[in-house]
Amino acid sequence: MPPPAPTGIPAGTPATTQADRAIAHPAAAAADGWQARLRLELAPRGGRTALVRKTQQGPLTVQRGFYPEGAPCHLYLLHPPGGVVGGDRIDLEVRVASGAHALLTMPGATKCYRSAGPVARQAQVLQVAAGGVLEWLPQESILFPGARLAGQLQVHLSGDARFIGWELLSLGRPSLGERFAMGSLDLRLALTRDGQPLLGERLCIDDGVGLDGPSGLRGLPIVATLLATGGTAADLAAARACSREIAAAAPNLHLGSSLLDDLLLVRVLAAHGEPVLRGLRALWQALRPRLLGRAASPPRIWAT
Repeated sequence: MPPPAPTGIPAGTPATTQADRAIAHPAAAAADGWQARLRLELAPRGGRTALVRKTQQGPLTVQRGFYPEGAPCHLYLLHPPGGVVGGDRIDLEVRVASGAHALLTMPGATKCYRSAGPVARQAQVLQVAAGGVLEWLPQESILFPGARLAGQLQVHLSGDARFIGWELLSLGRPSLGERFAMGSLDLRLALTRDGQPLLGERLCIDDGVGLDGPSGLRGLPIVATLLATGGTAADLAAARACSREIAAAAPNLHLGSSLLDDLLLVRVLAAHGEPVLRGLRALWQALRPRLLGRAASPPRIWAT
């Protein structure tokens, strides 16, 4: 029987099975690579957010929590192998209780290397209870030519839970002139509140198909999406103003912002990754005070 969830974490799917069901995984691939699972539960303790439970299997872990701004807990995800290869499976589940505030980031990019055939699979399941806050601010994921990746990010919110996060992909290594003309990507994104879908998307690239054309990625290898809940028309205007400044500072970088009910989305296509990462951080710094009532406190790892 799975252990009880901390107070305020929504019930419905046991912590021990949710990430397992996130992606159907062929048994044959399981023996080919790293099998890593990490489950984190955060809840208020003694006036600040604490990591109250960690369940770890394989090479995926976190450093101890940092508290550069008081109560919120900053956590750094670590994957010691340094890369993902065909046959790997990496499952992450994060549960944030009512009254808790967590910020998760990574010290470096996730690199998905060329596969000889097996698919690498990654499931990230993020749950935030009513009254909780989660900021999901990873580094980029770099897909080397020939990589095969099936990934899924699920964000499940309850009540007035707040979320700010992004996804950033580099299809190939544009700085080396590499193009993701071989390999496959099947990436799914789902955001729900109280079980009702707010956003559902899927990006599929197969041996270069989908990289070009106006209905594809226009030949641009860097793809990013920023999501933020609790947005208003004024927040959308602030995001657009910030986006214009970002685009003016970098050539061949395109941004578009929209508001779906209270869900603020910023889409990015670009030729190179570093300006996009800087742009996402600038957007986060502009939106965080507006949406969370807190001045931006960049994780220390970003300065290294």
